[in-house]
Amino acid sequence: MKYLVVLAFIAILVSLASALFFMMRKGQGSQDDKRRGNHMAKALAVRVGLSIVLFVCILIAWQLGYIQPTGLPATR
Repeated sequence: MKYLVVLAFIAILVSLASALFFMMRKGQGSQDDKRRGNHMAKALAVRVGLSIVLFVCILIAWQLGYIQPTGLPATR
């Protein structure tokens, strides 16, 4: 489970770096700007999708008992 979470975080960071690359890349005209914007939007959409999938997977793993919370107790 730890490896899955680490891989998901790496994939999220790669997608974010890809969006940054497309945002910072210089274009030659309005057509390049539009294409660059489309690439950046797709990369950010992939990042959001991966984040949601990671969150749902963590919730499912918790419900199935694969992971246990180890924080402070909820009672006072």
